[in-house]
Amino acid sequence: MATRQTADELSWMKASQRSAAARARKLAHDAAAGRASSKLAEAGVEFVKPAPGAIVSGYLAYRTEIDIMPLMQRLADQGFELALPVVIEMGQPLVFRKWAPGDETEAGKLNIDTPLASAPEVDPDMLLVPLLAFDERGYRLGYGGGFYDRTLEKLRSKKSITAVGVAYAGQQVDFVVRGIEDQPVDWILTENGPIRPRGG
Repeated sequence: MATRQTADELSWMKASQRSAAARARKLAHDAAAGRASSKLAEAGVEFVKPAPGAIVSGYLAYRTEIDIMPLMQRLADQGFELALPVVIEMGQPLVFRKWAPGDETEAGKLNIDTPLASAPEVDPDMLLVPLLAFDERGYRLGYGGGFYDRTLEKLRSKKSITAVGVAYAGQQVDFVVRGIEDQPVDWILTENGPIRPRGG
């Protein structure tokens, strides 16, 4: 019974933090969305330096997520291969399909645009990951589906990857509520530049 109560408490704490984090992100987005996206691209193009032949997964900004399209365009201009995540089934890891700026997309599960089903599937070497909040230890608060946690765990069991949480600087919190299944990111990238988590 104690275990169940602990799980319920953790779920409630995460839900409460998500609500506050969503409000904080909206404030940051409303205040400086365009400027932040441009600054992120400037900072990111100097920081995101994949090895030759590496595949970088990004995302198409949804609602108030910081827009990384300018950064993705610059990576594409430099010749890097790009991909986007796709939800195949609820409760399962994401898959990734090749994509480049200007490619046609289609509505996927959760009403999020994804590459066409005919696009080749790939395993990215670097992932640019959206989030609601992050802390100095590199833990991110997602939307509650667990997609990126399962995905990072799966990819890390197969090869070395670099996961980069992408956010407005104003999305940082003192402590992200987390469970044993939550996967930290290796770096955080904001419009103010990269942040190296201190671990732990």
